[in-house]
Amino acid sequence: MTAPRHVLLNALYLAPGVSGGPETYLRGLAPALAAGYPGMRLTVVTTRSGAAALRADGWEEFAALRALRCEDGQRVKRQWAEQVLLPRLVRASRADIVHSLASIAPVFPGARSVVTLHDVTFLRTPTFGRLTTLGMGALVRIVARRADGLIAGTEAAREEICTMLGLDPARMTVVHHGHELKRAAQETPAEVLRARYGLDGQQVVLCVAAKRPHKNQELLVRAARTLDADTAIVLAGHVEPYELELRALVRELDLDDRVRFVGYVPDADLEGLWSVASCAAFPTLGEGFGIPIIEALGHGVPVAASDLPVLREIGGDVPHYFDPHSPADAGRAIRAALQDTRASQLGPAQVARFTWDAAARATHEVYERVLAGTAR
Repeated sequence: MTAPRHVLLNALYLAPGVSGGPETYLRGLAPALAAGYPGMRLTVVTTRSGAAALRADGWEEFAALRALRCEDGQRVKRQWAEQVLLPRLVRASRADIVHSLASIAPVFPGARSVVTLHDVTFLRTPTFGRLTTLGMGALVRIVARRADGLIAGTEAAREEICTMLGLDPARMTVVHHGHELKRAAQETPAEVLRARYGLDGQQVVLCVAAKRPHKNQELLVRAARTLDADTAIVLAGHVEPYELELRALVRELDLDDRVRFVGYVPDADLEGLWSVASCAAFPTLGEGFGIPIIEALGHGVPVAASDLPVLREIGGDVPHYFDPHSPADAGRAIRAALQDTRASQLGPAQVARFTWDAAARATHEVYERVLAGTAR
């Protein structure tokens, strides 16, 4: 097959520290591609803040960085950059492949196009405003039909995406994300975090996810009433409007001493929280892969998680699963996880199946099939 000489990665969604799973995907896949295929030229096109963050992290050692004049939250500028400026850059740079890493892509990309579709949760669970949802849905459908190659992170995600978008599953390749346990150089001590968040003497149930409706943290708030009085739910993640609803519910149920709200935390604090956690809980209503579960299992932390096909595909038999619509069932699974003594061994063994080297090889094979004209 024909090997790509120049691949351009579309990361115009990148808002460092806020982008969640798609940022983890970029930061895992791109270095693995560069290391595995040193003869391939790699260019990352991203936002101004994204380019600054990647440059500070030494990415220019293995990839060219191009910043377009936009940020992820600037809708008009972002669309102009992605639909007009990016294709111009693709043509000018004579890229063989433009790989859009987060579902949205240029309609007329200027080269062979590969699109990673993470999930279509936003189409069935309110996450954005109505107009934004309609616009994104229409654009995702268009680019998915026009793309030369499609990638999904799991078999479960592929099935849901193809069903909702009316796509032939044979067009989409499943490439599992990788996992690399990166411990912070300096972990925030447990006693500091316990004092900061009022956790002294309590068991910690940690949920790491942006505060968005489909992440379903409301279920954990309601489940808190079914747990022992010495158990605290810690909701860590990027603050979004949904948090106001969660805080109101906490006040309504008089659970201020049982639920802690933590915003986005730096790596050292997050590493410390993993050490403090007695278990992790993920009540999500939909995912494309489930990176937080991988992180928890990789740290040997017991997990309670929504009983979804995608999470079973990733977590196997290690997590304790629950109905994401039942606070009582969530409480049952959390109590089981708090008593779990197997996770410290079974968790790391489970996530060892997922590597970025393997993801890079499978992704490169998609590039080769696209260039050979056999991807469809």
